[in-house]
Amino acid sequence: MGIALVWLRDDLRLDDQPALRAALQRGLSPLPVYIHAPEEEGAWAPGAASHAWRRRSLAALASELERRGSRLLLLRGPTLDALQALAARTGAEAVLWTRRYEPAVEQRDARIKRDLRQIGLHAESFNGALLFEPWELATRQGDPYRVFTPFWKSARAAWRVPATWDAPARLPSLAHADLPAGERLDELMPTPAPAWDAGFWQRFTPGEQGARAALRRFIDDALHGYAQARDFAAEAGTSRLSPHLHFGEVSVRRVVAEVLAMGDAIGEADRDRFLAELGWREFAHHVLHHYPQTPDRNLDPRFDDFPWAAPDEALLEAWRHGRTGVPIVDAGMRELWHTGWMHNRVRMLVASWLTKHLRQHWRHGARWFWDTLVDADLANNTQGWQWSAGTGADAAPYFRVFNPATQARRFDPDGAYIARWVPELAGLPPPACFAPWEHPEPARRLAPGYPPRPQVDLAAGRADALDAFASLRRGAVQR
Repeated sequence: MGIALVWLRDDLRLDDQPALRAALQRGLSPLPVYIHAPEEEGAWAPGAASHAWRRRSLAALASELERRGSRLLLLRGPTLDALQALAARTGAEAVLWTRRYEPAVEQRDARIKRDLRQIGLHAESFNGALLFEPWELATRQGDPYRVFTPFWKSARAAWRVPATWDAPARLPSLAHADLPAGERLDELMPTPAPAWDAGFWQRFTPGEQGARAALRRFIDDALHGYAQARDFAAEAGTSRLSPHLHFGEVSVRRVVAEVLAMGDAIGEADRDRFLAELGWREFAHHVLHHYPQTPDRNLDPRFDDFPWAAPDEALLEAWRHGRTGVPIVDAGMRELWHTGWMHNRVRMLVASWLTKHLRQHWRHGARWFWDTLVDADLANNTQGWQWSAGTGADAAPYFRVFNPATQARRFDPDGAYIARWVPELAGLPPPACFAPWEHPEPARRLAPGYPPRPQVDLAAGRADALDAFASLRRGAVQR
C-alpha cells in the first residue's frame, strides 16, 4: 500500500479530517506529520500561549494515533525541505493538508504546493476549518463583504447542512515504511519552566477528546439560554470552544451538525445566536483573506490620520496586568493572564478602554492578546481589535465608548466576576465594586491595595476620545 503524507497544522484531529479522509479514499496509508517551523509564519508567528496549547494538543493527537495503530511523526522545518525529504525516503505518492488562511501562510503553502507538484507528487489541500471558503461569498457587485449582516444573510442563503466524516477505529499500519526517528515533543517544544501556564489547564483540556467533551458540555448545559447568558461574565454561558476550533481539534462542521441535531430541543433564538457567532468567525476569515494588510493596518484608511496618544509604556503595562483601577477591565486582564482566555463581552470592554479612554493604538492590544490567548487566531484577533477601535469592517462607531462601570453593573450585577479575578475587591459589595473611586471610604478601608482611581477619569477619557474623532472628521471635511 502506498503512502500519503498528511501534513498537520491547525487541524489536530482525526474526526472529520478531510486530508486523512482523502488519503484513505485514495487507498493510501496516511502518515501524519507535524513540521515545526513557526519562523515561516512571518510577523505573526504563534505566541507563547499558542505554543503551550499546541504542545499538549500534539501529545493528545499522538496518543489517539497510537491507539489506532498509527503514529505522529514530528519534524523541524524548513517545511518544504522536510516534506520533500520525507516523501523521497518513504516513497510517498501524495502530500495532503487542510488549508490555512493567514496571509504569510497562504503564500508559503502556495509555493509548497507548486514545488511538490513539480517533483511529481500529488499535492492537494482541503477546507477543514470553515463552513465557507473566504472566496465563496461576494456582494452583488462581486466585491468582498465589509459588513456582517449582509455577509451572514448571503451565507445562510447558501447554507447546506454540513456533512461530517467519522474517523476510523483503526488506521493502516506504517510498519512497512522507512520512517525517520523524528523529533521528541519535549525537545521540539519544551515545557516552560516555571510552569506559567498551569492555570490554563484548570479550565481547558487540549486535544480532540477535550474538544468533544467541551462541545457536549456546551450543548447540554449552556446552549439553553445562550442568547442571554452569553453576555454575563461570571456565568458559564459561552461555548469556550474557540481554542479547540482554532487548533482544529473539532471541526466547525461537526459543531454545527451537533447543534442542529438538537432540533426543537433548543430554542430558535439560542440556536441562531450561536450560529451567528460562528458566522462572525467566518466573516473574520473572509475579511482577512481579502484584506491581508489588516493585521497591521487600519481597514478604514481614514484612521491612518487618527491622533492616537503617544505610546505610554506605564499605561500599557498597567493595562496588561490588570492594574488600571477599573475593576471589570482589571478582572478581564487577570483572567487572561491566569487562564489564557477572556470572556467575549469583557474582551470588548478591555479593548474599548485601551483604544478609546487611553487612546493607545489597537496594535498594542492585538499583540498582547496574540501572545497570551490560547485561542489566538489572526482573523478573529484582527477583526476583534479593529471592531473595538472603530477602524475595521463593520466596526463599532468610534464615538461608541463603553462605560466600563455601567457595563459591569449590567453584565456582572452581583460583582462575582470582579470578586473572582480581583480578590482585593471581594470585600466591596455592589455598587462599590463596580467603581471604587465613587466610594472612597469603603474602598480605602476594605481594598487599600487597589488603585484609588482609574488611569484616566471616565468622563474625561470619553470626551478626549470624542474630540480626537471630531478632529479626524474635521480633517476629512477640509480635504
